[in-house]
This record gives sequence, structure tokens and C-alpha cells, in this order.
Amino acid sequence: MADEPQKKPQLSALVGHTNGLTKPASLAATRSTGGGGGGATASSKKLVIKNFRERPKLPDNYTQDTWQKLHEAVGAIQSSISIKYNLEELYQAVENLCSYKVSATLYKQLRQVCEEHVKAQILQFREYPFVLHRNSLDSLLFLKKINKCWQDHCRQMIMIRSIFLFLDRTYVLQNSVLPSIWDMGLELFRNHIISDKQVQTKTIDGILLLIERERNGEAVDRSLLRSLLSMLSDLQQVYKESFEQRFLEETNCLYAAEGQRLMQEREVPEYLHHVNKRLEEEGDRVITYLDHSTQKPLIACVEKQLLGEHLSAILQKGLDSLLDENRIPDLTQTYQLFSRVKGGQQILLQHWSEYLKNFGTTIVVNPEKDKDMVQELLDFKDKVDHIIEVCFQKNEKFINLMKESFETFINKRPNKPAELIAKYVDSKLRAGNKEATDEELERILDKIMIIFRFIHGKDVFEAFYKKDLAKRLLVGKSASVDAEKSMLSKLKHECGAAFTSKLEGMFKDMELSKDVMVQFKQYMQNQSDPGNIDLTVNILTMGYWPTYTPMEVHLNSEMIKLQEVFKTFYLGKHSGRKLQWQTTLGHAVLKAEFKEGKKEFQVSLFQTLVLLMFNEGDEFSFEEIKMATGIEDSELRRTLQSLACGKARVLIKNPKGKDVEDGDKFIFNGDFKHKLFRIKINQIQMKETVEEQVSTTERVFQDRQYQIDAAIVRIMKMRKTLGHNLLVSELYNQLKFPVKPGDLKKRIESLIDRDYMERDKDNPNQYHYVA
Repeated sequence: MADEPQKKPQLSALVGHTNGLTKPASLAATRSTGGGGGGATASSKKLVIKNFRERPKLPDNYTQDTWQKLHEAVGAIQSSISIKYNLEELYQAVENLCSYKVSATLYKQLRQVCEEHVKAQILQFREYPFVLHRNSLDSLLFLKKINKCWQDHCRQMIMIRSIFLFLDRTYVLQNSVLPSIWDMGLELFRNHIISDKQVQTKTIDGILLLIERERNGEAVDRSLLRSLLSMLSDLQQVYKESFEQRFLEETNCLYAAEGQRLMQEREVPEYLHHVNKRLEEEGDRVITYLDHSTQKPLIACVEKQLLGEHLSAILQKGLDSLLDENRIPDLTQTYQLFSRVKGGQQILLQHWSEYLKNFGTTIVVNPEKDKDMVQELLDFKDKVDHIIEVCFQKNEKFINLMKESFETFINKRPNKPAELIAKYVDSKLRAGNKEATDEELERILDKIMIIFRFIHGKDVFEAFYKKDLAKRLLVGKSASVDAEKSMLSKLKHECGAAFTSKLEGMFKDMELSKDVMVQFKQYMQNQSDPGNIDLTVNILTMGYWPTYTPMEVHLNSEMIKLQEVFKTFYLGKHSGRKLQWQTTLGHAVLKAEFKEGKKEFQVSLFQTLVLLMFNEGDEFSFEEIKMATGIEDSELRRTLQSLACGKARVLIKNPKGKDVEDGDKFIFNGDFKHKLFRIKINQIQMKETVEEQVSTTERVFQDRQYQIDAAIVRIMKMRKTLGHNLLVSELYNQLKFPVKPGDLKKRIESLIDRDYMERDKDNPNQYHYVA
């Protein structure tokens, strides 16, 4: 039926309304004819619904009169007076008009009425006396007036739309080119009020002035700002094109000037605190009254002007002092702020590395700090680790750069740090170290291993560690066997089994020696003359232990006899071995009688030989003692010094003095007194002399030469022919200690002289292996 859409009102009049929806006629018919499930339908009557033959006509002048009513209602809303008509009646009137194809006219008339009203509003703003002065209240009054106008407009459009809702949801919705009634209101307000050059300029200037005042610390009406900026956002491109661009420009200028000024006036922590405060304030502005889309460019602007432009200046001015004073909160803030800016972390990394290298170098390079070097390095490492963990959020880049920096500065002074770390370990593992429990000692050793990793000359560490370990084992000075073995396993894990094989051999020797001594004591019990002296011997495998210079001394007859007995016993069990007695490592317990009573002395073998002489007489000169004992001159002087010039003066030196000179006489001190029964007289040979230190270092260098020679021969044997640069490069890859190119050249020359290799006749930089 061609006329069906026009006859919808008649149909709806018959069927009625259900929740505002019209029931289709077919549905009504179905329900009247439908039967129950499976029941008979023959008896039910059939209801037929037909459309009106003629459409009801509207009364004359209905359209005109109805529009007059609607026009009066819109006028009342715009004038903020009460509406004479019932709102439901007005809504029904709109629906009726729309049903009779008057929608287009109705929309046009409504737009015209709204446009006339909005146009009339502009006059109040053009006549408004407004000049923008920084201290004038006019700007605020103008903003309040424009805000009131906007609020009224919004309220009016909501009311008008509620009356014309049927028009909005039918005709307007079906015409995509037409704006909805609400959008039409926004369009009119934008075109006739906000797009007015004068009004727009005054509005935006006023808003910017309020924001500037707030930034300067004044209290402003934030709800007014929120309402006005919401208005600009609702009016589509006005916010972006007219407000945001100017707002960001002014923000840029403000913070550029502020950054330059405050960098001169404030210290770094205060400046960074200010930057953080500014970022929080701007973030709060976005939340409170700015459009969310402004957040990214606004924060980027603040970061660029207050941070990005001053990255290097901030770090140069204050990073060192923050790190020196360990100012954790300020360092945390520095890291967080620098992480926000492009390139910020990178420049912070550079300054961080420079600081570590400079500070670490002052610890390592200064010989006056050698005594505390290792402890200072450990403390510095702890401090740096804490900063990385707490301030730099365990950032891998900072951790890796810290390792590189430590490795750089710790090797600026070759060999010495390795030697001092070995001595530090010795001080911690030696008996008498009451500072730490087993758990604390383990923690200290773990920390030392971290520092040890950074050292290039690990062979220097090994040499000094081996020497100190030997002393601890031979004199029974080790604090804990568990701690010793723990340290050994750490070294093995770090450097491999080859590094610790000799050290492990030393422990093995000590254990085997205990077994040998059990057998020797049983052997002595079966002897006809066991003797009065109890002998304990440690059998050391020469390759495992440090090299000791043998010193021939004159032992008394009983000692010589015991040595021979042990030699016979040991070689009887292990034929083909050779024993070499190391007198420098011997020690003894002597029993002595004084006027006060009996005492026992724990002394070195050299001290023993000197004291035993006083069984034969009460006074001997330096020369007589030297002749009788055969002890080397400097060693004897140190020994006599310990007996006559130390705390426990068993001998009296004549003349008195700290140093032992030729011609000095030594008398047995019969009046010797001491509160202890067993007295340990300081064993001079336990004190490391400069000569010992030099000889250990020289031994390391000698070992290095052998290793270089072996590496060169190994490479040449495999390659047969090789250029100088390639050979040197290969050597650097193989050698585990630092070596200078000049030293490598010397070793190559040495091998050429010894016919292990030869130069090419045509190219002196080419070498050939000589089989």
C-alpha cells in the first residue's frame, strides 16, 4: 500500500501505545487468532483491523498556532521566566507537527529563534569596558560574565531540546547533514560569540592571566577556569587552535626564563625539588581544569625548559656533592627526573662513571692510603651498590657501568691492589681476628671476591695469598679451617681449578703431615733413647709452597740428632725423596726458670737458638752469638731485638737502645716477670719485610715471563708462520694478566735468540717457528 506510512496515526489510534512503541497490526491479529498449544482453533473468531479510509485533518491554523505556543515557550526559557504551557503538551505538539511533515520548517524556525537570541548576547560583551591590565579586576569580571552566558546557554539548550526531543530523534537523526539540537546550539554559540575576535581574545587573555597568577602562587577561581576551558573544549577546535597554542607558548617562555634564573640562584637539590613541584602542579592543572589532550605537550614543555636545557649544568654543579654526602632522597629524585627527559639517563650515566673513576682513583693511586685501601674500596662499593639499588632502581646500565668504572680505576696502579687485597684477606683469616662472627666473615669474603674480580693481575694476588696462607698454616695461625676452605672454593669458582691447585696442595700437605707425625710418634716410642724434645715436622711439597731461601744455622746436638732420626724414619717409608730443612719456618716452646718461677716461651727457631746459649753462660756479645748460632746478620739483629727490646725482655741489652749494634752485649734477665705463664714473644719472621715483598713481586714477574714464552711457542707451533701484530693480538687473548707491548717484544726477541723462532728474511715483522 503506497499510502501506508501516512496512515500510521489512525492505526496507532486503534491499537494504542505500549511504552511509547506502536504495536504492528499484524501482531495484534496474530494474538487474537492464536490458540493454545495443540488446542483447536476452529471456534475462535477472526478479528480484522483495517486502516481509516480517510486521514484525519488538522484544524485550520493548527501549525501556526502550535508554533506560536512553542515560540513563546522557547522565548520564556531564553528569558528565564516560567512557561505558560504544560511541557508534556508542548512535547505532544512537536510530535503532532512532525507527524504531518512539518519537521523541516519546525527545525528551521527553531534554529532561527535560537540564532537571534545568541546574536543578541554578543552586544553585552562588545559594550563591556574591558582593558587587560595585570592588576585589574576587569578580566575576572569579564570571564565571569562570559561563563554565566555559557552556563545559561547550556541550560536553555537542554530545556529546548527536551521539548523538541521528538524532532531531534526523528527528523534530525535521519538527516546526517543536520546538527542535533544540542550541536546546533554549540555551533551558534561558537559562530556568534566565541568566534568574535574581540570576545575570543578577551576570554583567552583572561584565562591565561588567571593561570599565570596561579603559577605565581596566587589563589584563583579554579571552578571558573574549569568551566571556561570545558566550554572551549566543547566548542571543538576553539580549544586547540586558539587557546592551547598560546597557552603552551606562554608556558614555554615562563619556564625558559625561570630555569635560567633558578639555575643561577639555587643549589641542585633545591632546584630539582622545584622542578618536581612544578611538574606536580602542571599535572594537577590537567586533572583540575585543562583538557586531557594538553597533558603530554604541557609536561614535555616543562621537562624541556626546566630539565632538558640544563642536564649537564645540573650534574656538573651538584652530582658529586650528592654522591659524596650520600643524599639518597635527592639522588632518587635526580634519577627519576632525568629518566623523564630524552637523553637524560645517558648523560647521568656519563657523569656517574666519571665520578666513580675519579673517586676510586684517589683511593687506589695514593700510596699513603695503602693501609686502608681495601677497606675504603669495600665501603665505597657498598655505598655505590646501595645507591644503585635504592636510587637508580637496579638499572642494568648503571650496574654495568659501575663494574667497568671499578675495573678501570682499580687497575690504574698495577699489582698493588692485588697485593693489598691478599693481605686484607690474611688479616681477616688470621687467628686473633675477633671482629667478625663466621657469618660476618663469610659476608666480608664475598665482598672481597667482588673487588677481586675487577683486578687484572690475579697472579700477583695468588703469590701474596699463597705466602700468607703458608704462614697461617705452618704457625697454626688460621682462624678457621672452614673459612679458609670457603675462600679457596670462591677462588676456584672465580678463576678455575688451575688457579687453586697449589693452594689445595698446601692443605693436603698439612693433613698428610698430621698422619706422618702420628706414625713418627709411635716410631719414637719404640726407640731405645726417645730424647727429651718433642718434634713436630710439616712435610711440604716444594711445588705447592712459596719458595723459601734455605739458611744454614748451627743447631744444638739434640736437634741434629732428632733431625737424623726423622730423616731415617721418613726416607725408610718414602725412598727416592729428598728432605730440605727450612729453618726460617721453625718454631718451638721453651721452658725457663726465673726467680719468680717457671715460664714457657713460644718462640721462633732463631730465638730458640739464641736463648739456649744462655744455658751455657749469663752474658754474650753480638759477635759471639752470631758465631755460635750461624744466623744471618740482619735476621739475628731482628731476633735479638725481639728478645731484648720488645715487651717481653728475656735478655738485657747493654748499652740500652732500640737497635742492635755491633759490640752490644746481652745478659740473661733473671728478674724477668710476666703475668702469663706461656708467653708468645713476637716472632719477627712473621713480619713481612720489604725484601720479602720485592722478592714475591719479582717471582710473579718471572712466572709471567715463563707464561709469555710458553704462550708464544704454543701459538707459533700451531700457526708455523705469523705476523708480529697477529701474534701480539693472539697473546693478549691468551694471557690472563696485564702486559705491555714492549715486554712482549722482549720475550719474542729472547725466543729468537734461543732459536725457538726466526724472523722472515724479507719481512722482519714475519716470524717462522723453528721445529
